[in-house]
Amino acid sequence: MTLDDLTLDIEQHIDIKATPEKAFAAVLHRLGKGNTRPGGESLQLLLEPKAGGRWYRDRGEGIQHLWGFVQVIKPATLLELSGPMFMSYPAINHVEVKIEANVGGCRVVLRHRAIGMIDPEHRKGVHTGWGHMLAEVGKDCE
Repeated sequence: MTLDDLTLDIEQHIDIKATPEKAFAAVLHRLGKGNTRPGGESLQLLLEPKAGGRWYRDRGEGIQHLWGFVQVIKPATLLELSGPMFMSYPAINHVEVKIEANVGGCRVVLRHRAIGMIDPEHRKGVHTGWGHMLAEVGKDCE
């Protein structure tokens, strides 16, 4: 096993014709109750938008899965989440979402870094999953 097998570092972005405030609200929604799989199925995620706030999946009937905690929240500019996320094995993740104003709107930049025994299917799937989430943020802001 090499270091590349044990790490993940991806960055994706989207340019949106909206204010950073509107984009930040859409990011919070899409990481929480508005989070869906590319097919439209809800992931039943909840996000408590405060430092130390939980980010978790509540599947009902007492079935829950901790995805992480809010590490940093600076409304309209920065959100950082850390924890196991969807990886139910030895791994730690950090997701950073930065929102920067630009001409005509803003850019939302998402960076996901992880270290651990990363499942090859998860490694492939994160690109699609985050791309879908960012596209939905863009649609929410239209």
